[in-house]
Amino acid sequence: MTLKIYTKVGDKGFTKQVTGKMVPKYDLQIEALGNIDELQSYLGVVLANLSSKCENLRQEIQDLQRNLYLLQSDIVVKRHNDIGETKVKELEKRIDELNGKLPQITEFILPGGSKTGANLQYARTIARRTERSMVKLSCEQQKLSAGNLEYINRLSDYLFILARYANFLDGYKDVKSKQNKHLS
Repeated sequence: MTLKIYTKVGDKGFTKQVTGKMVPKYDLQIEALGNIDELQSYLGVVLANLSSKCENLRQEIQDLQRNLYLLQSDIVVKRHNDIGETKVKELEKRIDELNGKLPQITEFILPGGSKTGANLQYARTIARRTERSMVKLSCEQQKLSAGNLEYINRLSDYLFILARYANFLDGYKDVKSKQNKHLS
């Protein structure tokens, strides 16, 4: 059996939730799910553009994509709670591991660097937007678990460190956000 791509139920600006309820496409839950989908898809762009020196990050990034599917399930399926404290602790452990391998920074840096690093920085900004939409959903419409909210918050921190690590692997140095002024 082939999965049907079009359903024709969204043609008038509404979409069907897992519960069967029809909601406008701008519904807060749909917005949060769409942001998670965008982040997950952009991680696919990161994977498609991994430098050879960052190839060892492939499985780790694919695991993030899988966790984002679980996060979507946590949002739409009652009593589904796969993204919680354990996943948050895994991210924190990895952040600490990677950060320990990097030169310390004492001020803000510009996003960018290698193709892999720059793409991961962009993914970080999508994660931040995703977090804002999830917080809004949780405050205004559907209470999300603390674990879900902590995970998406930590994920953006993780992507920041992963971007720095990718730049480190690719031989790019962090660029400070403030430009040094030279006397003439």
